[in-house]
Amino acid sequence: MMRTRRGREAANGTPTGSSDCSTAKGVLDQRALPDPDFEGLWEAIIVDQDLKDRLLGQAILNFTVRPRLARSTVPLHGVILLVGEPGTGKTSLARALSSRTAGALKALGDFQYLEVEPHALASSSLGKSQQAVHHLLGTTIAEAAQAGPLIVVLDEVETLAADRTRLSLEANPVDVHRATDAVLAQLDHLADECPNILFIATSNFPAAIDQAFVSRADLIVTVDLPGPQAAERILRDTVAAMSDAFPKLKHLPDDSALTKAAKLCQGLDGRRIRKVVLSALAQSKQTALDPSRLTAPDIVRAAELAAAEARPNRKEGT
Repeated sequence: MMRTRRGREAANGTPTGSSDCSTAKGVLDQRALPDPDFEGLWEAIIVDQDLKDRLLGQAILNFTVRPRLARSTVPLHGVILLVGEPGTGKTSLARALSSRTAGALKALGDFQYLEVEPHALASSSLGKSQQAVHHLLGTTIAEAAQAGPLIVVLDEVETLAADRTRLSLEANPVDVHRATDAVLAQLDHLADECPNILFIATSNFPAAIDQAFVSRADLIVTVDLPGPQAAERILRDTVAAMSDAFPKLKHLPDDSALTKAAKLCQGLDGRRIRKVVLSALAQSKQTALDPSRLTAPDIVRAAELAAAEARPNRKEGT
């Protein structure tokens, strides 16, 4: 869902000096912060609380300390990098972090949120990717920052800042090289000129990110696959959501059999663990028609199937 500033300002009146980037190439989403949808993600993403605390502390630091220090002595670039396997909740965590940060810093004014769609910037024409990146960072994002504090999520950042040492000669390495150069140059420029911007980047393939981008990150956090306790929390949280929608299941979240199901889910990412519950619903026509018939054994069986399906991939290293 695109929730742009344009849509919100139609009802509230457009603030002086605000900028609507919703039609700009490469902008997937734009909205005001804090955002209620993003707030819900903060609790829904189940990771160690210490990790959340570190992320929030670093994000706040970006707006409280960075504007007061010379980058020549304290090289803060305003970049947080989240890496990890697919399905571990990195993008949702980035969105949630943006909202929590804005909520903690209301005294600084109205925050804006932009989410970049990196694939929209790629082009097979020589030089076009570089131009698109330069315009997005140097014009669209720079202008948005003039309206106030800004948080930008760069999902799949390896698409924008590809490792220049690994470029394939089969594609267009010159253009990719130039696009990465443009990203780095604009990040440095924005770090100098716009200390009220925070970039939160995510990647499933950290080895594919250019090391010059990695070195610019103020904090790098690996979001791991859920451990035993986290897997059980995710599973029970999903079942609890089902019981909210179907009250006849109100006792299911406390069923001890879910502990067995969670153990079977070891090695699955958070997204897949949540889908185990949906798979349990789909095991029979009767349960699909009437989800209130769901039982703990159904979930255990679905977890067994999910674990069995995952084993071949683990052996192949995929």
